[in-house]
Amino acid sequence: MPISLERRTFTSGGKDIAVETLQVEGLLRPPAVVMLHGADGLSENVQYYEGAQVVAAAGFQVNLIHYLDRTEENRASFNTLFQNFQIWLETVNDSLAWVADRTEVDTSRIGIIGVSLGAALGLAAASADRRIKALVHYFGPLPQGAIAADAHLPPTLVLHGALDAIVPVANAYAVEALLRQQDVPHEIMVYPDQGHGFRGDARTDALERVVAFLGHYLAGHDASPLSGRR
Repeated sequence: MPISLERRTFTSGGKDIAVETLQVEGLLRPPAVVMLHGADGLSENVQYYEGAQVVAAAGFQVNLIHYLDRTEENRASFNTLFQNFQIWLETVNDSLAWVADRTEVDTSRIGIIGVSLGAALGLAAASADRRIKALVHYFGPLPQGAIAADAHLPPTLVLHGALDAIVPVANAYAVEALLRQQDVPHEIMVYPDQGHGFRGDARTDALERVVAFLGHYLAGHDASPLSGRR
Protein backbone atom coordinates (compact mmCIF):
# COMPACT_ATOMS: atom_id res chain seq x y z
CA MET A 1 0.00 0.00 0.00
CA PRO A 2 1.29 3.51 -0.79
CA ILE A 3 2.79 5.59 2.00
CA SER A 4 1.96 9.29 2.14
CA LEU A 5 4.45 11.95 3.25
CA GLU A 6 3.12 15.19 4.69
CA ARG A 7 5.23 18.12 5.89
CA ARG A 8 3.93 19.98 8.90
CA THR A 9 5.20 22.36 11.59
CA PHE A 10 4.62 23.14 15.23
CA THR A 11 6.06 25.86 17.46
CA SER A 12 8.59 25.35 20.24
CA GLY A 13 10.39 28.16 22.03
CA GLY A 14 9.12 30.61 19.45
CA LYS A 15 10.66 28.61 16.58
CA ASP A 16 8.90 26.71 13.80
CA ILE A 17 9.83 23.02 14.04
CA ALA A 18 9.41 20.91 10.91
CA VAL A 19 7.78 17.48 11.04
CA GLU A 20 7.63 14.92 8.26
CA THR A 21 4.73 12.52 8.75
CA LEU A 22 4.64 9.14 7.02
CA GLN A 23 1.78 6.65 7.08
CA VAL A 24 -0.06 4.20 4.88
CA GLU A 25 -2.69 6.12 2.92
CA GLY A 26 -6.21 5.68 4.24
CA LEU A 27 -5.16 4.18 7.56
CA LEU A 28 -7.63 5.12 10.30
CA ARG A 29 -6.35 6.26 13.70
CA PRO A 30 -3.07 4.30 13.78
CA PRO A 31 -0.67 4.37 16.73
CA ALA A 32 1.69 7.33 16.53
CA VAL A 33 5.48 7.11 16.65
CA VAL A 34 7.78 10.08 17.24
CA MET A 35 11.15 9.45 15.57
CA LEU A 36 14.20 11.35 16.83
CA HIS A 37 17.31 11.42 14.65
CA GLY A 38 20.90 11.54 15.85
CA ALA A 39 23.38 14.43 15.95
CA ASP A 40 23.86 14.16 12.17
CA GLY A 41 20.37 15.54 11.55
CA LEU A 42 17.98 14.69 8.74
CA SER A 43 19.62 16.50 5.83
CA GLU A 44 22.14 13.81 4.80
CA ASN A 45 21.40 10.38 6.30
CA VAL A 46 18.73 8.65 4.20
CA GLN A 47 18.58 5.70 6.61
CA TYR A 48 16.23 7.65 8.88
CA TYR A 49 13.70 7.93 6.06
CA GLU A 50 14.19 4.31 5.03
CA GLY A 51 13.58 3.16 8.61
CA ALA A 52 10.56 5.45 8.94
CA GLN A 53 9.06 3.94 5.80
CA VAL A 54 9.47 0.39 7.16
CA VAL A 55 7.74 1.34 10.42
CA ALA A 56 4.99 3.26 8.62
CA ALA A 57 4.36 0.28 6.31
CA ALA A 58 3.75 -1.83 9.42
CA GLY A 59 0.73 0.32 10.33
CA PHE A 60 2.09 3.26 12.33
CA GLN A 61 2.05 6.99 11.75
CA VAL A 62 5.71 8.03 11.96
CA ASN A 63 6.57 11.64 12.76
CA LEU A 64 10.17 12.63 11.98
CA ILE A 65 10.87 15.60 14.24
CA HIS A 66 13.42 18.20 13.07
CA TYR A 67 14.26 19.15 16.65
CA LEU A 68 17.53 20.83 15.58
CA ASP A 69 15.35 23.58 14.07
CA ARG A 70 15.08 24.86 17.65
CA THR A 71 18.79 25.75 17.63
CA GLU A 72 18.82 26.55 13.89
CA GLU A 73 21.25 23.74 13.03
CA ASN A 74 21.38 21.03 10.40
CA ARG A 75 23.81 19.01 12.51
CA ALA A 76 24.30 19.18 16.26
CA SER A 77 27.54 20.84 17.27
CA PHE A 78 29.48 18.67 19.70
CA ASN A 79 30.82 21.84 21.34
CA THR A 80 27.31 22.82 22.45
CA LEU A 81 25.76 19.36 22.75
CA PHE A 82 25.33 19.40 26.52
CA GLN A 83 24.15 22.99 26.86
CA ASN A 84 21.55 22.46 24.13
CA PHE A 85 20.27 19.12 25.41
CA GLN A 86 17.59 20.63 27.64
CA ILE A 87 16.48 22.96 24.83
CA TRP A 88 16.05 20.02 22.45
CA LEU A 89 14.33 18.03 25.19
CA GLU A 90 11.81 20.85 25.58
CA THR A 91 11.17 20.67 21.84
CA VAL A 92 10.75 16.89 21.99
CA ASN A 93 8.22 17.35 24.79
CA ASP A 94 6.43 19.96 22.67
CA SER A 95 6.39 17.49 19.77
CA LEU A 96 4.73 14.89 21.99
CA ALA A 97 2.07 17.41 23.01
CA TRP A 98 1.56 18.24 19.32
CA VAL A 99 1.16 14.56 18.40
CA ALA A 100 -1.22 14.03 21.32
CA ASP A 101 -3.48 16.71 19.83
CA ARG A 102 -3.73 14.99 16.43
CA THR A 103 -7.21 13.64 15.78
CA GLU A 104 -6.14 11.23 13.03
CA VAL A 105 -4.08 9.01 15.37
CA ASP A 106 -4.88 6.94 18.43
CA THR A 107 -3.36 9.18 21.08
CA SER A 108 -3.58 6.44 23.69
CA ARG A 109 -0.85 4.60 21.75
CA ILE A 110 2.23 6.81 21.33
CA GLY A 111 5.78 5.51 21.01
CA ILE A 112 9.26 6.94 20.50
CA ILE A 113 12.12 5.70 18.32
CA GLY A 114 15.34 7.51 19.24
CA VAL A 115 18.72 7.18 17.53
CA SER A 116 21.98 8.13 19.30
CA LEU A 117 21.40 11.70 20.59
CA GLY A 118 17.72 11.17 19.79
CA ALA A 119 17.75 8.02 21.92
CA ALA A 120 19.02 9.99 24.90
CA LEU A 121 16.32 12.62 24.33
CA GLY A 122 13.69 9.91 23.94
CA LEU A 123 14.73 8.22 27.17
CA ALA A 124 14.59 11.50 29.07
CA ALA A 125 11.20 12.43 27.59
CA ALA A 126 9.66 9.00 28.18
CA SER A 127 10.81 8.99 31.79
CA ALA A 128 8.52 11.93 32.53
CA ASP A 129 5.60 11.36 30.16
CA ARG A 130 3.13 8.57 30.88
CA ARG A 131 1.59 8.98 27.42
CA ILE A 132 4.59 7.12 25.99
CA LYS A 133 3.72 3.42 25.80
CA ALA A 134 6.84 2.08 24.06
CA LEU A 135 10.42 3.27 23.54
CA VAL A 136 13.12 2.15 21.11
CA HIS A 137 16.65 3.16 22.12
CA TYR A 138 19.15 2.88 19.23
CA PHE A 139 22.80 3.08 20.43
CA GLY A 140 22.20 6.09 22.66
CA PRO A 141 23.78 7.22 25.92
CA LEU A 142 22.12 7.20 29.31
CA PRO A 143 21.61 10.97 29.83
CA GLN A 144 22.90 11.63 33.33
CA GLY A 145 20.75 14.08 35.26
CA ALA A 146 17.99 14.15 32.62
CA ILE A 147 15.95 11.19 33.84
CA ALA A 148 12.96 12.28 35.90
CA ALA A 149 13.34 11.63 39.63
CA ASP A 150 9.98 9.84 39.72
CA ALA A 151 10.64 8.14 36.38
CA HIS A 152 8.78 5.07 35.28
CA LEU A 153 9.88 4.14 31.80
CA PRO A 154 7.63 2.36 29.31
CA PRO A 155 8.49 -1.01 27.73
CA THR A 156 11.84 -0.42 26.05
CA LEU A 157 13.89 -2.03 23.28
CA VAL A 158 17.64 -1.35 23.50
CA LEU A 159 19.75 -1.85 20.37
CA HIS A 160 23.51 -1.31 20.36
CA GLY A 161 26.76 -2.33 18.70
CA ALA A 162 29.50 -3.93 20.77
CA LEU A 163 32.15 -2.06 18.75
CA ASP A 164 30.57 1.40 19.16
CA ALA A 165 33.43 3.86 19.68
CA ILE A 166 31.18 6.94 19.92
CA VAL A 167 28.64 5.74 22.49
CA PRO A 168 30.28 2.76 24.21
CA VAL A 169 28.14 -0.32 24.70
CA ALA A 170 28.39 0.18 28.47
CA ASN A 171 25.59 2.72 27.97
CA ALA A 172 23.25 -0.01 26.72
CA TYR A 173 23.93 -2.08 29.82
CA ALA A 174 23.41 0.99 32.04
CA VAL A 175 19.99 1.55 30.42
CA GLU A 176 19.23 -2.15 30.87
CA ALA A 177 20.13 -1.90 34.56
CA LEU A 178 17.77 1.06 34.98
CA LEU A 179 14.96 -0.86 33.30
CA ARG A 180 15.61 -3.89 35.52
CA GLN A 181 15.62 -1.65 38.59
CA GLN A 182 12.22 -0.28 37.60
CA ASP A 183 10.93 -3.75 36.65
CA VAL A 184 10.07 -2.48 33.16
CA PRO A 185 9.42 -4.96 30.33
CA HIS A 186 12.39 -4.67 28.02
CA GLU A 187 14.61 -6.33 25.45
CA ILE A 188 18.24 -5.74 24.64
CA MET A 189 20.16 -6.75 21.54
CA VAL A 190 23.88 -6.10 21.25
CA TYR A 191 25.35 -6.83 17.83
CA PRO A 192 28.92 -8.12 18.31
CA ASP A 193 30.26 -6.89 14.95
CA GLN A 194 28.57 -3.47 14.76
CA GLY A 195 29.72 0.02 15.68
CA HIS A 196 27.81 3.30 15.87
CA GLY A 197 25.18 2.53 13.26
CA PHE A 198 24.06 -0.82 11.88
CA ARG A 199 24.77 -2.26 8.46
CA GLY A 200 23.81 -5.31 6.47
CA ASP A 201 22.00 -8.13 8.24
CA ALA A 202 22.22 -6.34 11.60
CA ARG A 203 20.32 -3.34 10.25
CA THR A 204 17.62 -5.60 8.81
CA ASP A 205 17.38 -7.58 12.04
CA ALA A 206 17.13 -4.40 14.11
CA LEU A 207 14.26 -3.06 12.00
CA GLU A 208 12.43 -6.38 12.31
CA ARG A 209 12.81 -6.16 16.08
CA VAL A 210 11.53 -2.59 16.12
CA VAL A 211 8.43 -3.48 14.11
CA ALA A 212 7.74 -6.55 16.27
CA PHE A 213 8.28 -4.60 19.50
CA LEU A 214 6.04 -1.68 18.51
CA GLY A 215 3.47 -4.12 17.13
CA HIS A 216 3.31 -5.87 20.49
CA TYR A 217 3.25 -2.83 22.78
CA LEU A 218 1.46 -0.24 20.63
CA ALA A 219 -0.70 -2.22 18.22
CA GLY A 220 -1.59 -5.12 20.53
CA HIS A 221 -0.38 -7.83 18.21
CA ASP A 222 -0.63 -11.25 19.81
CA ALA A 223 2.80 -12.31 18.66
CA SER A 224 5.51 -11.66 21.21
CA PRO A 225 8.44 -9.39 20.29
CA LEU A 226 11.56 -11.09 19.02
CA SER A 227 13.72 -12.59 21.74
CA GLY A 228 16.36 -10.29 23.16
CA ARG A 229 19.37 -12.45 22.55
CA ARG A 230 22.83 -10.93 22.69
